[in-house]
Amino acid sequence: MTDQTPSERRAESASLGELLGDVTRDLSTLMRQEVELAKAELKDSAVKSARGAGLFGGAGYAASMTLLFLSLALWAALALVMGWGWAAVIVAIVWAIVGGILFMVARAQLKKVRGVPQTVETLQEIPPTLKRNEENR
Repeated sequence: MTDQTPSERRAESASLGELLGDVTRDLSTLMRQEVELAKAELKDSAVKSARGAGLFGGAGYAASMTLLFLSLALWAALALVMGWGWAAVIVAIVWAIVGGILFMVARAQLKKVRGVPQTVETLQEIPPTLKRNEENR
């Protein structure tokens, strides 16, 4: 008698229908596990993005309060040299430049956020792989 694994003995004694049922059940389990993994990866990405956005919001508020008072001080200092109107225009132009730079940096940071997790790509590869296996039979 040869040394057969339990799987080999099962394959010899089981009908084709039973074997196909096993394959279908295993494939179904694999698909469910892949979908669960994709959900977990998406949740993780969302939590990290939300946490970062919240921290940016808090930092932005604190910075805006600081910069508001510094801007008022600059406006008052410039008003000693020139009129209040021109001093306000100069401060506004400086802030427009700073705002544009911050916008470009923020946009570059958001482009770095990973969109679709790797698991979704893996799930999309399964049907074509199965189709190729059926064609090879």
